[in-house]
Amino acid sequence: MSESYPYDHKARSEVAQFLPDLTSKLTLLEVGCGYGNFRKNIQSECEYWGIEPIASIAEQASATLNNVLVGTFEQAFASLPNNYFDCVICNDVIEHMGDVDGFLQTIKSKLKKDGVIVGSIPNVRYIDNLFNLLIKKDWQYVESGILDKTHIRFFTQKSMLRTFAANDYVIEAFSGINPVKFKTDSVKRSLMSLGALFLTLCVGTDSKYTQFGFRIKPR
Repeated sequence: MSESYPYDHKARSEVAQFLPDLTSKLTLLEVGCGYGNFRKNIQSECEYWGIEPIASIAEQASATLNNVLVGTFEQAFASLPNNYFDCVICNDVIEHMGDVDGFLQTIKSKLKKDGVIVGSIPNVRYIDNLFNLLIKKDWQYVESGILDKTHIRFFTQKSMLRTFAANDYVIEAFSGINPVKFKTDSVKRSLMSLGALFLTLCVGTDSKYTQFGFRIKPR
């Protein structure tokens, strides 16, 4: 991954709703923390760790987070304390992992009892993606988004839930986030939006979400 990769500077407030109760001081770990901007969603005192593969970005994140490890999750794993974290945050990182099952199993050793994993995963059944596949007969990788060229795994709502269950997790919260926005500022856009809405109703309401947010807990 190069340093020109389009890292998101957003704080991802839509994922913050899945965080556990933050009234007490918690220890958190964010896998793929980027610039550390998700920390802005947490106003209470906490101990916040991050893992970031790009050294220059990790350096910037260290100005905000308590401890930032440079490397991939696999490279940083041995440096993480066992039974230490109340919450592990994975915002759009699982789809970059070759061994998702391995991650979901090994991360358990780093969680405290009753620790949770919070995050988001892109939805490959998003309506725009379905339209390009079914109508335009195309599947084109791009710089960012659901078909980001760095994604190596793809998920639907059903496959996400199945993957969590197969790795013995209880789902505490799960819902669609970042829904499609139907535009009505012109006749053409209104007609296109009506067509997209009709297609969404035909293929399933899950297709209106670009991502799904979740909070899961080892059984």
